[in-house]
Order: sequence, then C-alpha cells, then structure tokens
Amino acid sequence: MSETPLFRRHDAPLTERVDDLLARLTLPEKVAMLHQHQPAIDRLGIAAFRTGTEGLHGVAWLGEATVFPQAIGLATSWDLDLLKRVGAATSDQVRALHQQGRCGLNVWAPVVNPLRDPRWGRNEEGYAEDPLLSGLMGDAYARGLAGDHPRVLRTAPTLKHFLGYNNETDRCLTSSNLSPRVLHEYELPAYRPAIERGSAVAVMASYNLVNGRPAHVTPYLEDELRTWTGDEIFVVSDAYAPTNLADPMQQAWFADHAESHAAALRAGIDSFTDADQRTEVTVERITEALRRELIKEEDVDRAVRRALTMRVRLGEFDSSGQNPYGETKIDEEAHRGLAKEAARASITLLKSECCLLPLDPARHRTVAVVGPHADRVFTDWYSGTLPYAVTARAGLAEVLPEVVHAEGADRVVLTLGALHLAADEHGLRLSPEPAAFDVFDWGGGVVTLRSTINGKFLRAYEGKLVADSAGPSDWVVHEMFRIDRRPDGSVALRTHSSPGNPDRGAVTAQLTLGPRAARFTMETIVDGASDAADLAATADAVIVVIGNHPLVNGRETEDRADLELPSAHDRLLREVYAANRNTALVLVSSYPYAIGWADTHLPAVLWMSHAGQELGHALADVLTGRADPGGRLTQTWYRSACELPDILDYDIITNDATYQYYRGTPLYPFGHGLSYASFDYSNLDISHATAAAGDQVTVTVWVTNTGRRAGTEVVQLYTHQQVSRVKQPLRRLRAFGKVGLEPGESRLVRLTLDVAELAFWDVTSNRFVVETARHKILVGRSASDIRLTGTLPVRGRRIGARRAVDSTIRAGDHDEYSGITLVATGDPVRGEAVRATEDGAWCCFNGTDLSRVRAVSVDGSGPPVALRLDDPYGEIDFALVPPGETVSVPGVEGVHDLYLAMDAGSRVSAVTFRS
Repeated sequence: MSETPLFRRHDAPLTERVDDLLARLTLPEKVAMLHQHQPAIDRLGIAAFRTGTEGLHGVAWLGEATVFPQAIGLATSWDLDLLKRVGAATSDQVRALHQQGRCGLNVWAPVVNPLRDPRWGRNEEGYAEDPLLSGLMGDAYARGLAGDHPRVLRTAPTLKHFLGYNNETDRCLTSSNLSPRVLHEYELPAYRPAIERGSAVAVMASYNLVNGRPAHVTPYLEDELRTWTGDEIFVVSDAYAPTNLADPMQQAWFADHAESHAAALRAGIDSFTDADQRTEVTVERITEALRRELIKEEDVDRAVRRALTMRVRLGEFDSSGQNPYGETKIDEEAHRGLAKEAARASITLLKSECCLLPLDPARHRTVAVVGPHADRVFTDWYSGTLPYAVTARAGLAEVLPEVVHAEGADRVVLTLGALHLAADEHGLRLSPEPAAFDVFDWGGGVVTLRSTINGKFLRAYEGKLVADSAGPSDWVVHEMFRIDRRPDGSVALRTHSSPGNPDRGAVTAQLTLGPRAARFTMETIVDGASDAADLAATADAVIVVIGNHPLVNGRETEDRADLELPSAHDRLLREVYAANRNTALVLVSSYPYAIGWADTHLPAVLWMSHAGQELGHALADVLTGRADPGGRLTQTWYRSACELPDILDYDIITNDATYQYYRGTPLYPFGHGLSYASFDYSNLDISHATAAAGDQVTVTVWVTNTGRRAGTEVVQLYTHQQVSRVKQPLRRLRAFGKVGLEPGESRLVRLTLDVAELAFWDVTSNRFVVETARHKILVGRSASDIRLTGTLPVRGRRIGARRAVDSTIRAGDHDEYSGITLVATGDPVRGEAVRATEDGAWCCFNGTDLSRVRAVSVDGSGPPVALRLDDPYGEIDFALVPPGETVSVPGVEGVHDLYLAMDAGSRVSAVTFRS
C-alpha cells in the first residue's frame, strides 16, 4: 500500500503540503494553473478548479438561491453580526452547489470599494462611503463566507476591486487620481480589515488605471496589500483585463501580450480571468513570456503557490471524512428567515411626521399601494434567481384589511395611419386590431414597453423586435427604448443600449417602411399618474413605491448623469400626494436620489435597496410597526448632483467630498435614519483626560428610549482634529454601536477609540503620524445630528519643516495643487509623477526649509519648471530648471512654501536639492 502523499495529509503543516504538491507539478502544469479554469491533473488525482463564484448578496447566476438585500442594503443595517450570518448562509449554498459540481469555492465577494460618488453605476455593490464602515462590513461578510473552522475554509472570499474603482464611464481607460493621503487614508483602509484579520484570502484587481498605470500592474499590490499579512494573498484579474493591457483599443500599456502578462505576473497577479474558458490563450502568452525570458519559472511558482495554498485551505486535497462542512441545502427555511431579517434591518426611515406611520389597521382600513415597484421585485446583475418573490402589495395585503393597487404606468397607442403598432412573441407588426403598450420610465429618456396583447416586454433581439420578455435580466439589456418626439408631433421608436454593452447604439424600428424611421402618432389612452391619484383619493393611506430598475440607467458599464427621479415617477408621486396627503414614499433603489420635493411635502419617506425575495414581508412589518426601521444611511444623500465633483476626480480632500469633508447641508446625512421611538443621550464620559498613540480610549454614553415604542438606535462616534499641519476631515467615523431599547429603558453604550487610528498620512515623512492636537469627540445619531461632544487632547508629534538640502522630494508628495494630475513615470510598472494639464499649473510643498540649498535638479520631462517661493504666480523665480538638468540657485535661508510652477506638458517625478 503506497504512502499517502504529503499534500493530502490534513494534519501536516500548510506550507509543507503546498511545497510538496508544487514540487510534483511540471512547468506546463503550473502554467496552466495561472488561468481562471485550472485543468485537472489526472496523474496526481487532482480535479479541475475554477475561480469566480459570484456571491455578493447570495449565490448568483446558478439558478434559484436565496436572494438577500443588495450589499448597500445589508450595510444599512450597521449590523456586523447580520453581515456575517448572511455571508455564512451564502457560503452554505455555495458548498451545496459545489457538491453538485456546479461551481467552485472561490467566491468573488465582497466589494469594499468606498462609495465615494453616488452616481457610480455599481453603487449597490458596495457598503459605504466611509472606509472604516466599508472595511468592517467587508470583513464581517468575508468571515461568514470563510467560516470559523481553524483549518478549512468554507469558501475563499475575494475582495473586489483593487484599487480606486468608482466609475463605469470608460472604466478601462480612465485613471483614478489617488494622492498619498487619499490612497492611505481613504482607499486602502477599506481593504485592510478583512486582509489583516484573515477573513478574505484573495483580492481582485480592478479595470481602471491608478495614477496613470493599469491597476493590474500597480506596485500597490506588493508594496501595500501583501505587506499587511504575508505573501499568501491570492490575486485574480478581472474579466478580460489582462488582454486590455496590450489591446490597442484599450490600455495598450505594453507592446504585446507576452510582455503584458509577464509584467502582470511580476506585479502580483496570480490568476488570469481571460478569454472565458479558452485557457490556451493565457497558456500561450505565459509560455511565450518564458521563452523570451521576460519571466522565470520562479515567477510562475510564486503565483501557483498562492493558488495551491487557497486550494489546500479549502480542504480539496484532504482525505475523505476530514471535510468539516457536511450536506447543505439551498434556500432552506432558515435562509428565508434570515433574508426577511436582513431586509427588515435595511429599511431606513428618512422622514416621519403627522402620525402617518406606522400604519394602523383600525385607522387605515383601505391602503393604496401604487407605483411600478408596488407589485414587482427586481433583481440586479449579481442576484440569484428568486425562489419566490413577496412584493410590497402582497406583503401589505397579508396584514391590512384592504389593499388596492395601481401600477401608475401610462398606456399608449402608436398608430400609422389607421394601423396600430402591435407586438407579441412573434414580432412587431402593424395591425388593424386595437393594440397598446404600457410605458415604464427609468430616467434619462429610457423606457421599457409592455405589450397589452400578451403582457410581455418588447425587446430587440437578433435584428428583430419581439414582445416575449419578462423584463430586463441579461447583461445586454435588449428591452430599452426611446420614444423620440418630432417637431410635427409624431414620434419615432428607437432601441437603446447602455454604454459598454456589445450592441451599443440605437437601432431604428423600420417595419420595412424604407430607410427612415417610421413616424407614429402616439395617443395616451391611460394616464397612469391620474389613475393612481384617483385610486389614492379613495384610500385612508397611500404607499407610493418607486425607484430604479437595477439593470437600466445606472448599473455596471453605466454611471448616472444625475441624481434625479425618473420624470414619470416624480409626476406620479406629486399627483398622488395632491389627491391624498396621507401618502408615504417608499423608495426602492440601488443608490441615493435627490428627492427634495418629497422631503419637503410628504409626511413619511423610507428607503430600502432592492431587498430580494422577502421585500414585501419586511416592508409590511416596518410600515405597520411590527418591526422598527433599523436602517441608517451609509452614504450622504445630496440635494443635487451639482454638489458633487466630477465623477472621475477621486481627490475627496481637495474637492470637499463625502461626509468627511462636505461643507454643505445634505438632504440626508451619512448615518441618518429615524426610529418609531425617540432617544435621549446623556452623561458622555471619556476615559482619558489626555492620550497618546498606543492608548485605547473608552467613550461611554447613556442612551434612553424616551418614546412609547421599542426602538433600535445606532450610536455613532466621530472625531475632528481641531489643529493640524494639513486639512483634516470635518468629522470621521471611529466607532458605532447598535442597541435595542424598550420604552423608558436606558443603557450604557461603550465605544472604543484607538488613538493610533487618529493618525493621518504625513507626506513629509511618508508614514502615518499622530500629531499633538486637540480632538473633538462627537457622539450622536448621524454625522450631522450630534448629541454630545467632548475634547480629547492627544500627545503626538509636531511636524516640522521639510528639510530640502541634500534630499529628494517626490512631486506626488505635495500639499496643494492646481492644474495637475498624477501619472506614471516612464517605467511601466513603478514610479509616479505629476503632469501639468494646463499652463500655469502648480503644486505646493508647504513649510520647506531651503537653508544651504545651492543647486536644484528636476527629474521629469517637458518644458522648464519654475521653482517659486510663497507665491505660485510670483514674477521672480527661485530657479528655472529644465528637466534633466542641474541649476545653481542663490542662497535662500529659512522656511518657505515652495511651488513648482509648470506649463502644459511638464512632467515631474521628483526634485533634488544639493548643498
């Protein structure tokens, strides 16, 4: 009987098992393991392995599975234990599907990109605009996915998307500007908790460029990510991103694919998600790179070692009987209960007055539920298939005496002469028989059209228009249309595709009528808003349920242009409210909206994300008071997109962006959410009179439920550094606690503040520094609703002047700037520079000691760079330095603000000062 190979012995050390298996592989076998679809190795009895099971809020793309609320909705609970349990339920179902041979155990979730801009098309995939909250939520969900077994992972969670990814507009070509402070204080902290704590074992690189260099070859993979916990973090590429590196129509960063794949491998990419299942594409490119000595076998070994480490930890090579995870089921009763709990916890009460909510069956005997979301449950691209769906209408009908319903959609007839435009599963045609379409407005002029002939949606497919769809559900949405109005009153019907979809571009509905679009007469035979208002007038209360379609106008590949409601939704809401003042708005959406009118006029406003199969039950529980609305916003809700910077500008500090720096008055602040109860805060206590880095300060506060109902409160701790060398956040979340209280009950809430976390990234020393300063301690219900404050003096460092003589200052380590952007240097894989985008551009290095400096050189290219003291527009230059040359300078003593003044095309990576 042969001895069991070391790699199959579960009781052997992990590194020894991996070393043993790696040593048994041939070079071609190892190269094949670099693709997403790793082939079986029959001679070793090793099965095929595949990375990339989608599990963002339940298992996706594999048929029926429990659909939990979208990630943004889960985060709105501010409940880390809930996130962990949802992650665990998702991984149980992944294991069940894996046992059926339908998926792999490497799960591509969670998404921890901070939600910097609410217009991002993938907003629903993230958790919060705050990096701490994003990081903690991601850590909790990843811990649920991974399980708590000391040796075997339940699944292998993969954080997405590293790094600086918050726009879909030209996502493969745009560069995210991450200054050192934005990088270290905002972007990286969202990834760190799950990596440092071992909850996540893998990371996916993002499509975009970071400071001018593709994220798939960013040095931050090795210089940051893999310094937090060791070298074993497994990094996968995003789909087709490796090809983008050398594709002349995409990034074209490298001359050919062998060179690009070699660079990506050396930068830290371990698995190439490329060319779908055609593994030979990656194998050929890596093999060519080896032949040309662009990489060595040790580079391949390093990546394969990480892949094998993950597979060993998943228990793949353990002998039978050693797997701690037994048989699991899909969408079992416990999962359904958890889905309902999660949906309830995600519902956020934004406004409540006039005693409309909670609904009382004794007073509100007839309730009208209206709107396009009232009797539909929508799913997004990363949802599973709903096992069942409880709509808002159905959920309320179970608990209220009478529920009446109106969809609120217009019904139109399109005619050409005496003929009606008609559609069914056989196609689009002109008919003498009556035919019409229900029009659903999703904003931006985009509508979906449902045929009254068969109740199916019209779609453009393979050059034909047919009404055979249940609604948008595919990656390429074929159901989107535009109704273009002409000056003569006629309309043209055109298809519409989202940017980035393969069949982008409008297709004219020809109907074999010649080369021009048919011009129809359009008549509205049912005014949806008016009909809904008529129904509302007969009800004791009205619930208007509106929002977005997760696959239309704001989704992966398409950012939103603004924050406005679809015009038809806005009109529906206004007309219903005019008919019945007892109207509550339930906004079901993937992202915030600017709903200033609703906040001003309506007595009650609630928000929830698309919440999955239990949406209706959860909403009914909250609307009727069976459950308290426990949600708190994890994003700022602005009054208008005009309050936001350009979506491609990632510098939140300079732009006063996110709740940390925003100086305006938001519609709803970060952390906002009401309860049916009311709460009083008292007796703030800070455990330290003064503190220093290394200390752990305890902040306690008494919270009392002063209302008549049980309620849930989220106590939030923020800080503000009052004096600093640099611009500091106006407020920054440091800790939070969620507490449930009965009427009249008081409880002591204890929050912990690590003083080391008060550090900021100091560009003069390139490290985190705790300054000597006073910090304001703010405790309250949201970032704007602060109930108690205190002061904590902190002992730290005093940051002095930069000493320039005989040193080199990197251009990217500036304090302020105008007219520049961060770019890569000439090295394709390392180094950054600043580039002037206009004449008169500058960057400033505050407090620079120029004593004893007698010569200056500039590392860069382009026009000469003027070094000026204390004024970027001064007429006298301290030095005018052509890049690549050394220039003598007159002696200047003391400390000055040093400006590098540049004209368009100047590129500077560093300035060196010599005595």
